[in-house]
Amino acid sequence: MLEFIKKHQATILFFCLVIGALLLYSNSLRQKQHTSLFERGILQLTSPVYQTIDTTARSINDLWSNYIDLTAVRQDNIKLHEQLRQQGKQLLDLQEIAQENIRLRTLLKFQPEPEQHEIPARIIAVDASNWFRTITIDKGTADNVHEGSPVVVAEGVVGRTIKCSATSSRVLLVIDAASEIAALIQHNRTRGIARGKGATLTFDYALRNKDVNIGDMVITSGTGGVFPKGTPIGTISSIYKPDYGLFQTLELTPCVDFSRLEEVLVIQNEEQ
Repeated sequence: MLEFIKKHQATILFFCLVIGALLLYSNSLRQKQHTSLFERGILQLTSPVYQTIDTTARSINDLWSNYIDLTAVRQDNIKLHEQLRQQGKQLLDLQEIAQENIRLRTLLKFQPEPEQHEIPARIIAVDASNWFRTITIDKGTADNVHEGSPVVVAEGVVGRTIKCSATSSRVLLVIDAASEIAALIQHNRTRGIARGKGATLTFDYALRNKDVNIGDMVITSGTGGVFPKGTPIGTISSIYKPDYGLFQTLELTPCVDFSRLEEVLVIQNEEQ
């Protein structure tokens, strides 16, 4: 501290003199009505000092005010970003609920036979292999789901349960190569067997002299004791008639979009 005073003693003395002069000048202003030549000189000399001090004080005050304002704005921005994030999440949740409601309303359009009832289930796993076409649902024997129960949606046949535990079941999709369903062509009642081909189905044993057309609907025949009669399976997408033989081969496009399945209905007889 002493070294600082010794080093800047001239500057400190100058400011002390200026401040002393200002105090004397201020005191004299209180006692005199007229300004002397000396006082005018002092006023002229000290005016830049006053202006510098005032400008510096204003700058510091403005800087501090701006800092306070910017800090408040930053805090407001953080709060607004958080509110926007929360509102965005709520919007996504509401959209997902709306989509789920649409799917469930569509699902409930399926009307089972009077002696049957439906058990709603969610899909919890999908077999991703190329060899099998199966899904796993969140209902099992504890929910009165048993092996061989038909699984449907409003659009048509999904498949049938093949393995059941207490809380889940595996469903063999109708498009799996191991799946076979007794079926008939809706408009002319031609009977046959609908078999899975991995992504599509075939309708086998349709007599070649039967009149069939692209777009004809194929439904379950009700025989076999698994699927209720009249449930849509698919529509005819191609027709192959060999030169010889009794039957023609039909390819079907399934009514159900299996890539978009999320909820299904398990149809159960009352006696089970």
